[in-house]
Amino acid sequence: MGTLFPDEKPENPNGVQQLHHQNDVDAGALFVLKSEGSWMHCGYHLTTSIVAPPLLSLPYAFTFLGWTAGILSLVIGALVTFYSYNLISRVLEHYAQNGKRQLRFRDMARDILGPRWGRYFVGPIQFTVCFGAVVACTLLGGQCMKAIYLLSNPNGNMKLYEFVIIFGCFMLILAQIPSFHSLRHINLVSLILCLAYSACATVGSTYIGESSKGPEKDYSLKGDTENRLFGIFNAIAIIATTYGNGIIPEIQATLAPPVKGKMFKALCVCYFVLIVTFFSVSVSGYWAFGNKSEGLILSNFVDNGNPLVPKWFIYMTNIFTITQLSAVGVVYLQPTNEVLEQTFGDPKSPEFSKRNVIPRVISRSVATTISTIIAAMLPFFGDINSLIGAFGFIPLDFILPMIFYNFTFKPSKRSSIYWLNVTIVVAFSALGAIAVVAAVRQIILDAKSYQLFANV
Repeated sequence: MGTLFPDEKPENPNGVQQLHHQNDVDAGALFVLKSEGSWMHCGYHLTTSIVAPPLLSLPYAFTFLGWTAGILSLVIGALVTFYSYNLISRVLEHYAQNGKRQLRFRDMARDILGPRWGRYFVGPIQFTVCFGAVVACTLLGGQCMKAIYLLSNPNGNMKLYEFVIIFGCFMLILAQIPSFHSLRHINLVSLILCLAYSACATVGSTYIGESSKGPEKDYSLKGDTENRLFGIFNAIAIIATTYGNGIIPEIQATLAPPVKGKMFKALCVCYFVLIVTFFSVSVSGYWAFGNKSEGLILSNFVDNGNPLVPKWFIYMTNIFTITQLSAVGVVYLQPTNEVLEQTFGDPKSPEFSKRNVIPRVISRSVATTISTIIAAMLPFFGDINSLIGAFGFIPLDFILPMIFYNFTFKPSKRSSIYWLNVTIVVAFSALGAIAVVAAVRQIILDAKSYQLFANV
């Protein structure tokens, strides 16, 4: 790879001291994005941010694509994102080796594309995507809790928003964990949990698919030509959002210097878990339920209130899912925490001084409360999140890394890597634009059933 990085220099091993003396150091970088982790810790963070409960919607995406296009989309998504995340990591390593370590996505955009790109494009998009992910995790956590409640008490009258508030209170506690690096042990547990509920989803789907309890297997694509076409782009948006990350620079910022080569090993850990979970859940779920696969495959385990697998199995799977959702939510809260710390914190005061602790607790509590209120008010947030995913994850994860690489290393226009990057940028820009249109169309179609605090 030496020819791709002509300006490589030995990385400064005193990167932390170097960071402390940069002119633009702030409390967000100093306290939230501490650079103290190992590559294995980084692997835990990556896995939690990517291998999350939205993977349970992959069989639903297959209902719009069918077997061949569905599996092909999963493979392309894995290859492109692994390549993309490695490119962005290489750019970050390059800047670290040249004495200016970048810790945030908006820092990269500012230094590579110009200050306006960081302030008015990348920063707002990343903040919206990450805060949207927190809201989505809170809503999904409430929905899973309600599923357990209704299974144990079919005539219960507790509403969805009550469960969302309960989950939000749990998130309120986790939000006070001071730094991204402090989440390393929680994210190790999260990695184990995603393997656990993915195994449960696979075993449950296989059990139902082989029994007479499941629906008749039908893999035909539903709807007329227009609905099928928009369904394909909705499915692409679902898969892109499932593979999406949006916080690679912030995760790499947790690595202790020197950072060279560490992110690649962390990505290998993450993608081993990703391949095992994504493919097993999507193939087994679609095989068992075909075009009747629900938006969350666990919903297929209950048919008109009757469980198709033992109740304890559904309880266990949902508990694994709920617990990991809390870890995913708090990971995606980190960019918000960093902005709040930068705004209200004082880098010259100790991290746990009253000057920093009081505004930290208040600001994080307010942010978590707002996300919980949005989740409780808008139980149809899944439609909105599809729009956020198409508008946010596709640019951040499928387009900008290639642009950053070409701008930073300036590969020859005759080289294969230059044209590969350009091709990916053009293809996913077009897909992103169409996915946004498809997401807006879905919101318009579903708008008739929207109701604040609806008990869905």
